[in-house]
Amino acid sequence: MIAETRSFQRAASRLHVSQTSVSARVRTLEQLLDRRLFVRNKGGASLTLAGEQFLPHATSLVQVWQRACQQVAVPKGSRAVLAVGCEISLWDPLLLRWLLGMREADLSLAIRTEVGVSQLLLDKVAAGVLDIAIVYAPQQRPGLRVELLIEEKLVMVTTQKVPRLPEPADYVYVDWGPEFATQHGLAYPDLSNAAVIAGLGPLGREYLLAAGGTGYFRLDVVRTHLDSGLLRRVPNTPEFLYPAFAVYAAGADPDIVAPALDVLRKVATLRDPARAP
Repeated sequence: MIAETRSFQRAASRLHVSQTSVSARVRTLEQLLDRRLFVRNKGGASLTLAGEQFLPHATSLVQVWQRACQQVAVPKGSRAVLAVGCEISLWDPLLLRWLLGMREADLSLAIRTEVGVSQLLLDKVAAGVLDIAIVYAPQQRPGLRVELLIEEKLVMVTTQKVPRLPEPADYVYVDWGPEFATQHGLAYPDLSNAAVIAGLGPLGREYLLAAGGTGYFRLDVVRTHLDSGLLRRVPNTPEFLYPAFAVYAAGADPDIVAPALDVLRKVATLRDPARAP
């Protein structure tokens, strides 16, 4: 908190403790590490080099402590807490399908979910804060296992009655990540400067349906709109791969992770977002 607020006083206020208490805790920590962590000045407090190096470890320790508290506080009637994170661009509809599937399976697991960016989710899996992360194109890390769930693809769709390549003014560019941006830029250099840019797939889709236009979306998500005629595929346009992976620790508790992965594999094969397992 001191590193975030750059002030012992503001940190104390945020933590609802006295500034003296904060200073005493920092002194104790510095004595244990035999390193000075902060430099105080007129502008507040800043991390030393040792403090910068220790900060990621401190964050991990806090996360592991929070995870331990959650595991100890298992709700009545549940045998354990399962924590799953999903990348922002993948949660709809995969995460909802999985939650419904877990309810049907009745595995006596309390479930905690969160949505975030890939790097942070993987950090939390490595730190033991999350049991499983569902991400796109994860980097291999020691101690983590990566399993392909969906070989999804992005396709160009439009609300136009006669589908054709769009002008930038009619195009909704959805940020599907750096790999998509590179491939899209090579295929459509003029469309990267679209009139509307959405950082979230569901937002871009709903805007497209409401206001009209053209854009790239995950085929599984827009399939029902294609079937109903609300959207149409733009012919002779490239498809871009957008697979989803499940990442979990190699030493994860199989009694918790294995059944959750089984349900995840099952719902990943569904093609109608309205269907439940």
